[in-house]
Amino acid sequence: WALHLKNVTISLSGQYECSFATYPYGTKATKIQLIVKAEEEQHNVKEVWLNQTLEIPCLEDTASENLSNYPLKWLVEQNGTKEELVTKEPSCPAVYRNSSMLYGQRVHLGLNNALKIFPTKITDDGKVFSCHVMSHPERVQKSSTTVRVFGK
Repeated sequence: WALHLKNVTISLSGQYECSFATYPYGTKATKIQLIVKAEEEQHNVKEVWLNQTLEIPCLEDTASENLSNYPLKWLVEQNGTKEELVTKEPSCPAVYRNSSMLYGQRVHLGLNNALKIFPTKITDDGKVFSCHVMSHPERVQKSSTTVRVFGK
């Protein structure tokens, strides 16, 4: 037996019980505590001059050494679609997904898991870069940053 919940909201948090009658053993029951959490996400805006280095921290309020213990990935969103730029597994080198001609060799992962883009271009303006850290199989912390590029 399975309970399927759709359009899950925080109000569905609570204790759920499944019970059924078995012959000849009587009623069997099991309980489960459901805790529904809102997705943890930070959003920032970062301003940078054209042709300068842009550095975006992954999770601003988390120590970088704590991030190295978890898988993380950087994505860029443009025109409603997200594209993976970099993935990093614990104790492994970063893997660059330079399938995008727009970013090519301009993207690097800093020692503190910050995303570095050099040089910035006018096409970077308005893009949203997001860092996703899987600190638990069912918990992803996200930080997204909208970039504003200024010309001189």
